[in-house]
Amino acid sequence: MVWIQKSTIVRIRNDASQAFFRYGEHVMPRRVGRAAQHLWFSAPPRMADLPVPDGGEPFEVVAQGHVVRGIVWGSSTGSTSEGVVYLVHGWGGRGSQFGALVEPLLESGHRVVMFDAPAHGDSDHGPAGPRSTNGVEFAKALDAVFCRFGPAEAVVAHSMGTISTYLAMRYGWLGTERLVFVAPMVQFTGLLDQFQDALGFGPRSRRALERGVKDFVGIPVSEFDARIQAAHVDPLPTLILTDRGDRQTPYDDVVDFAETIDAPLITTEGLGHRKILRDPETVRTIVEFVTGAGDRAASA
Repeated sequence: MVWIQKSTIVRIRNDASQAFFRYGEHVMPRRVGRAAQHLWFSAPPRMADLPVPDGGEPFEVVAQGHVVRGIVWGSSTGSTSEGVVYLVHGWGGRGSQFGALVEPLLESGHRVVMFDAPAHGDSDHGPAGPRSTNGVEFAKALDAVFCRFGPAEAVVAHSMGTISTYLAMRYGWLGTERLVFVAPMVQFTGLLDQFQDALGFGPRSRRALERGVKDFVGIPVSEFDARIQAAHVDPLPTLILTDRGDRQTPYDDVVDFAETIDAPLITTEGLGHRKILRDPETVRTIVEFVTGAGDRAASA
């Protein structure tokens, strides 16, 4: 799923291939749709690794026949463990983006599991191929990691990790007590609109693209929507955090998502899409929610 950033649009508009997308609409829309689909699912360059706390144990699991790699902190036994917290990154990210959360969660008695999704970080690619992936592959990777480490106290997901978490809950084995969504990607339709505008193809090619997406991942584009997927799982205590200036996840979409699932929304300023994961106040808020500190304070 291509992030429609300014640099991407400039690159596409300056590319002679734009003529193919614009004029192919009239004579070969299915071919244009296939080409657009290939671009849409092209995996981004792998993000450089980020520092994480010492003491973690690397692990590998197999998802859809391919290796997914991650790190786990904390003992699997012992009375001090309150449960497992899974950290799920989004498109173009990697598990180590959550490094600031690890020590506070460990200090609160949790086991912490982070991993890299297919074609991201240190993980191998999935069935989509070396340079492609999708939200369903993310979900199946999460499910495989869950099957290794067991029931979750909480899942903390960033960006596209939100929809993938819901897919793993709906179609897989993933179970959790709480959910935290940071800068959640709510729906793909608007992003696909921007993608279409950038390439310049028309409605016939768009229909071909959407048919191809459904055939490729098994889910229609319209259902890659956190609000729709949330309606198919049991309601859970959920916290949503986002930055008003986030350029990748529209604020109005996040507000509507929070209202739809009746979840509290915390809004930050000036942190954007990724810095919010390292913000000390954000980290503190997430850990308090995961540990239920706010619940205990409210009932005191």
